[in-house]
Amino acid sequence: MHQPTALIISDDPEFPRAVMGRWQSERSIPAFILMGGDLCLGIDADSFDIAVVGALYPGALPGVLAMLEAAKKPVFLLCEESHSVQEVRETQPRVSILRRRDGWIDTLVLICVEAVKTCQAVARAEQAERTNRSLECQAALGRYMLDMRHTMNNTLTSILGNSELLLLEPMQLAGTMRSQVETIRNMAVRMNEILQRFSSLEKEMSVAARNAETKVQTASAGS
Repeated sequence: MHQPTALIISDDPEFPRAVMGRWQSERSIPAFILMGGDLCLGIDADSFDIAVVGALYPGALPGVLAMLEAAKKPVFLLCEESHSVQEVRETQPRVSILRRRDGWIDTLVLICVEAVKTCQAVARAEQAERTNRSLECQAALGRYMLDMRHTMNNTLTSILGNSELLLLEPMQLAGTMRSQVETIRNMAVRMNEILQRFSSLEKEMSVAARNAETKVQTASAGS
């Protein structure tokens, strides 16, 4: 399973150390990317799952938040000044803001842990949806093949019968033509075998489905 990655942006070297140190006590620990406010602006949005922003040099916060807004990932900002909180709320409503108070590190990490779990759940759901779409396409193709097998069998019977008739008149076929007709006959036989296998698979799957349904009903009756 894909390991989540937390991007920690701060110009205070103590902030990422504190966050990562506290995160070590959790059961699930993500990979970390540490960057300063002036270096993160060109980062690939696909390289991280959540972002945590700490203290930055003056003037750096708007550019950092604008970059993170474009990335469409969960963002958690540790803010110390009340006027900065109001400004961020007005310009970046998607950012989750925490104030530096007693126990802030525990609150921040626990919220980030839940955000990572949510990202993983969304990723699993998206993968399941992609898998389901693929299976639906394959099922539709399989149904089409089963629906058309009678038509294909009729067509192959005609090809096979006519090729056999031609081969019964060896004097009417040149050597090269006879070889070509034999190839047509052999390929028709091969295609017929494949279609017969489709029919066998359909029967096997129907039996398996009935057996599974019987087991479910038996289990429900016994519970």
